[in-house]
Amino acid sequence: MNKQEVELLSKEIEMLMNERNALLKVVGAAAVLVANTEPSALPGSAVDAAEVLSEALNALREETLKDALESVRAELE
Repeated sequence: MNKQEVELLSKEIEMLMNERNALLKVVGAAAVLVANTEPSALPGSAVDAAEVLSEALNALREETLKDALESVRAELE
C-alpha cells in the first residue's frame, strides 16, 4: 500500500468507528426505553414496533449490548 491508500483507509476506519459509536448510543437508549416501558402503557399502534425493537435488541451479542449501555451510561437490573 502506498501512503495515500493508507491515509484513505485510516479515514475510512475513523468514520466507521464514529458511526459505530453513534449507533451504540441509539441501541443503548433503545434498550433502556424497552426495559423501562410497560407494554400495557403503549398505544396499540406502538406495540408491534416495540416487539420488533425488543427482538432486535435480544438478537445482539451480549458484548455489543453492554457496549451500547455503557455508551449511554446505563445499567439494567
